[in-house]
Amino acid sequence: MNALAAMFQGAAGLIARRAGIHTYQAPVVYMRSDCEVCRSEGFEAQARVEISCNGRTVIATLHHVLADWLGDGEAALSEAAWLALALKGGEMLAIRHPPVLESERHIRSKVYGTPLDYGKLRTIMQDVASARLSDLHLASFVTACAGGRMSGEETVALTRSMIDVGERLSWPFSPIVDKHCVGGLPGNRTTPLVVSIVTACGLSMPKTSSRAITSPAGTADTMETLAPVNLDLQTMRRVVEKVGGCIVWGGAVQLSPADDVLIRVQRPLDLDGTSQLVASVLSKKAAAGSARVLIDIPVGPTAKVRSREAAEELGALLQHVGGAIGLQLRILQTDGSQPVGRGIGPALEARDVVAVLQRDARAPVDLRERGLLLAGHLLELGGKAAEGAGYALAQQALDSGRAWSQFVAICEAQGGMREPPAAPHVLALVADATGTVTDLDNRKLAMVAKLCGAPASPAAGITVEVKLGQRVERGQPLLHMHAATMGEMEYARTYAVDQPLFTIGETP
Repeated sequence: MNALAAMFQGAAGLIARRAGIHTYQAPVVYMRSDCEVCRSEGFEAQARVEISCNGRTVIATLHHVLADWLGDGEAALSEAAWLALALKGGEMLAIRHPPVLESERHIRSKVYGTPLDYGKLRTIMQDVASARLSDLHLASFVTACAGGRMSGEETVALTRSMIDVGERLSWPFSPIVDKHCVGGLPGNRTTPLVVSIVTACGLSMPKTSSRAITSPAGTADTMETLAPVNLDLQTMRRVVEKVGGCIVWGGAVQLSPADDVLIRVQRPLDLDGTSQLVASVLSKKAAAGSARVLIDIPVGPTAKVRSREAAEELGALLQHVGGAIGLQLRILQTDGSQPVGRGIGPALEARDVVAVLQRDARAPVDLRERGLLLAGHLLELGGKAAEGAGYALAQQALDSGRAWSQFVAICEAQGGMREPPAAPHVLALVADATGTVTDLDNRKLAMVAKLCGAPASPAAGITVEVKLGQRVERGQPLLHMHAATMGEMEYARTYAVDQPLFTIGETP
């Protein structure tokens, strides 16, 4: 142990340096492999180390540095670790071996098929939310719980534990309503429509939304092209109390924070297990103070949920868990056979939303109708309309302009409305034959949008120009690709021409 260690009981000391490396939510520390601390403490690359400074502690993954950019006696920290410790630079860091985490033992037992109760899941979620677990352990947990490996009662316990390790809002008015789509349907950006309509009709809807996990855009990504979404809890509360609703990024308000960490791991693994999906959705609804929740399950051959049977199974689990944690749910199965609207990508979807709210004659009819359907059901669930009368009330709010005025008010309350960006490069993919569109692939269309740069580039994505059953002529655009760079455009174009995105049958 070096001379600086005398300042810290049981720890070695190094001077803090900002690495300027973004590792998302994962705390990482960079230390010279030949430094006195690594040699004396036996810290190998990929070891987990506990770092303390000024009363704050973080557990980080160690990366060894062989180059000379890091000086002897220094430890460089990733942005996640730097911000967690609230460092300014030059502080002395106490670095030691971390305590043995009980949650790691629980994760190992789940890998071997042992069911987990609330107490064990609460311990895991607390360590997840506090960034104490390595990505290896997080990936092991996510994988061990995927593929139907969690029972209904485990899912209830997981949901409760995710709620209990984060903030939980309460509101001075009721009922608080919310909606969620389980995903897998490109362009299905109904949330801004629904929030605007139902709050214009007098319901309260504090909507926290996610960013994209495996899709070209999440609701928060789309809304961010129109207004700020990174609101803290206090600001979110002020917005809702002022205008009745909001559309903000859930990761900024620390509601079910463990879920945001698990989502980060699920993204590269491309895993979205049913139990974790249910716990993710319902924990955030309960944490936001919602009491009545509408769940939209699109069903289609290339949607996330591909059969009515799978939708029924998912709906039953949602109802079971929702009832156990005190939520009143209404489940809708909707058409998931093709994208909704025209745009797929944050700014392109935002333009569709604005067109519908402004009653533009060119607005996508399917997006408008889906928004009215969902808003109508939520108005009924929230007690503002009798059963069967919700659609008409929603339609009146939209067609009168009240929903648009309400959306503008929400944007202004969140920090100001802005114009969605436009991509500098646009390229058409045209039909190579005359006929009727008989089939399309949601997942491959979403992939083209992602290869164009969405959602990292907000203006990137695709606009789909045709629908199922539509007749097209040879040379007619089937979609337009939007990209920030020609490199991304070429990457997307190469994929698009090699894949069967659309099936065009012979015209009778």
